[in-house]
Formats: sequence, structure tokens, C-alpha cells
Amino acid sequence: MPALPAAGKVSDARFTTGSTMRHVLVMASTGSIGLVAIFLVDFANLFYISLLGDPVLTAAVGYAGVVLYFHMSFCVGLMIAAVALTSRALGAGDKAGARRVATSALTLVAAITVVLTLVSLPFIDGSLALLGATGRTKDIAAGFMLIALPTTPLLGLSMCLIGLLRSIGDAKRSMYTTLILGLVTAVLDPLLIYGLGLGVNGAAIVMVISRFLTFAYAMFVVIRVHELITWPKLSVVAADFMPLARIGFPAVLTNIATPVSNGFVTAEIASFGDHAVAGWTIVARVVPVAFGVLFALSGAVGPIIGQNYGAKAFDRVRQTIVDSMILTAGYTLIVAAILFLSRHGIVDIFGASGEDAALVLFFCQFLAISYIFTGGLFVANAAFNNLGYPVLSTLFNWGKATLGTIPFVWAGAQLGGAEGVLAGFAIGSVPFGIAALIVCRRIIDRLGAQSGRVAGLGSWWSALAGAHRHRPANAQP
Repeated sequence: MPALPAAGKVSDARFTTGSTMRHVLVMASTGSIGLVAIFLVDFANLFYISLLGDPVLTAAVGYAGVVLYFHMSFCVGLMIAAVALTSRALGAGDKAGARRVATSALTLVAAITVVLTLVSLPFIDGSLALLGATGRTKDIAAGFMLIALPTTPLLGLSMCLIGLLRSIGDAKRSMYTTLILGLVTAVLDPLLIYGLGLGVNGAAIVMVISRFLTFAYAMFVVIRVHELITWPKLSVVAADFMPLARIGFPAVLTNIATPVSNGFVTAEIASFGDHAVAGWTIVARVVPVAFGVLFALSGAVGPIIGQNYGAKAFDRVRQTIVDSMILTAGYTLIVAAILFLSRHGIVDIFGASGEDAALVLFFCQFLAISYIFTGGLFVANAAFNNLGYPVLSTLFNWGKATLGTIPFVWAGAQLGGAEGVLAGFAIGSVPFGIAALIVCRRIIDRLGAQSGRVAGLGSWWSALAGAHRHRPANAQP
């Protein structure tokens, strides 16, 4: 990597001016396109595997996906720290500081994910057994993981690079980076799964290839286009470790709460057989594709919040949250209606029948609307992580993963079987989404009052009602 020219203080803080709603829409839409491309990899893998007509294969991919999702969530947590500090430095006009922390973050992500992979490999069978996988289903899932798991460092680096592109406001190239995943999968999945007869292992090989290509393109853009990283120096990385860890460690804990709760749900559903697990696997693949905008929203609004926090423009921070919730509510209502109308088509696409089909239909008919509250938690998490309160994000996510999951899912299993498990999982998200937004409001009001830059932030809910009648001034640092 060539040495980069010294940089003084220049302004790459494009989110500190202009319409906050426009920034939210642009970042969320481009981010969701890229993120949905990632989720489409799993969706396409499951679709092609379901065409083989064996529910054991579908269940095996589901079990492997839960474990691999743990590693992806770990990588997301590391990315959050890099984005928060990089966007904050850019908002303050410090490009050199942004370059320094971005380089340190990538170095630490590489080291941490290599260790995580080496530690995880010996426990593949044990982790699958803990989820309830047995016999042939467990063996197939273990083979899938042995191929895909060693590329976790590439996944972590790619996600961090994509986050850095968003932090500097390059939504277009961050989208292109993740679209590579979808394109490679669309081309190679049929070839390896059917053409070469590799089945589930073919899907895992495609995942490895797509991760290599994504990393290569993202690294090229970050180095050559934005000059945002340089050769790492051990002393600088060591100095940046604690600032990154103060955000990254809670963020990692926050993000692994989701696969832990999903693992509990999977284990409960496993007691109803492989067909029930296959149905849950289909739901788990449909949800991130259908609600890709909500999943992208946390990463999309993070840089907007971070830059305006760095610029001390707390009126714009508040408006960003308001705009994000308007988008969340409207989008969820539309998607829930689409899922309801297309529920039988989704069942047909995956060739589901019996318990598989019943779970998919139940989710599409009754539970999709609950993602309004999940989206609220995503938005609040973005605010907590970028305003210096990452521990609150951890507490709310783990609260949802434990108190909002275990008792509700257990009670649902006793009262309604596999469908009751999904119902309990959805109901438990409601109180935590509401509570997180209330706390988020109070933090922004407090920070605004302390800064002395915003006189009277006013009522959160009145701001929501009048979001488009009174746009905030384009505050600049």
C-alpha cells in the first residue's frame, strides 16, 4: 500500500448541511440495496437448496446460518466503532484523524476476527448440537460451516470498509460493494449447486468466493478513491485501541444478542421437528430481504448522527431520529401489507408444505407488523452508539434477547406450538422498541441543552408531528 499524502483539516462532513430527511432516505435506500444483496446470498442459497426437495437440507442451512450469523454480528459491532469515530472526526473537519482511526480499526478487525475464527472452528459440532441439530442434519450443517467459517476475517474487513465508505458519505460505492455479493451468488449458485452437483457445499463455496471479491473491491475504493487508510503503525493502533474498544466492545455485545435470541428460538422450534425448523429458516431468510431498509437504517443514520454530533448540531441529530422513525413506520406498513398479499406465493417459491408452510403463512399474516418496534430499536441503537452511549444499546438489545425473548417464546411454545414461538418472539420486541426511543429522546435533549447550541428542543412527539412543516436550520460547525 503506497504512502498517502499528509492531510490537513478538510471538510468531508456532507451530512451537516441540507435536508436530514433526504440524507436519511439516500443513505437508507442505498444502504438497504447493498445490505439486501448480502441477505439475498442466504435467500438464494436457501431457494436453490429447497429445489432439491429435501427439508433436511433446508434445516441444515438454517442451523449453520444461526451460528454464522453470530460471527457476522460480531463483525457488525466492530464496524460500528470504526464508523462512529471516523464520522465524528469528519464532522469536526479532521480528515487526518479520520484516516488514523480508520486504519487502526481495520487492523484491529483483522486481528480479532482471525482469533475468533481459530477459536470457533473446534466447536462447530458442539454449537450445532446446542441448537438442537442431530444426525444427518448436523453433519450437513457442519460441512457447510467448515467451508464458510474460515473466511470470517474477510467478512469483518469487508463490513468495516463498507462502513467507512458510509461514514464519508459515499453511499453509491458502498452499495456497489455489497451488490457484488448478490451478483456472484446469482451467477455461481446454480452452477455449483446443480451443475457440479455440490449441493449445500456448493452454496458455501459461493459464499467464500463472494467474500473475497467484495473485500478486494472495497479495499480498492477506500484506498484509491478516498485515501482513507494508510500503512498501520503499531504505536498508533495501540493508542486508538481504547477509544475504539469503548464503542466496539459494547457494540459487539449488542449485536451478538440477536443471534443468541435467534438461537434460543431455533432450539425451541427444533423440538417440533425438522419441518418446523425448515419453516423458521424460510421466515429468517425472508425477513431481512423484506425489511432490508430497517436493517440498513441503523448503519445508514449512524454517520449522519455522528457527523452532526461532531459539529454540535443537535437540532439536526434530533431531526434525523424523527425522520428515521417516519421512514420506519411507513415502510413497515407497506411491507407488512405486501407480505400478507403474497404469503401463498412465498410458500410456493420454497415448496413448503405442512408445518413449514403454516409457520410462513402465520408470520406473513400476523407478525410482520411488529417490525415497527424492531426498527425503533435499530434507530435508537444508532443514536446510542454515535452519541457516546454504546452501553445503553447493549442493555436494550440484551434486554430484548433475554427478557423480551425467553419468557415470551417459552410461553408461546406451551400455548401455540411452533407458531406460538414466533408470536412470542414478535410480542417481546414491542416494549423494548418503545423504551429505547424514549431514552434516546431524553439523551438528545440533554446533550442539546448542555451544548448551548440549541435553545429548547421541544417535545419529541410534537416534532414528529410537524417534522415537515418546520425543517431545522442547516447548522454548521
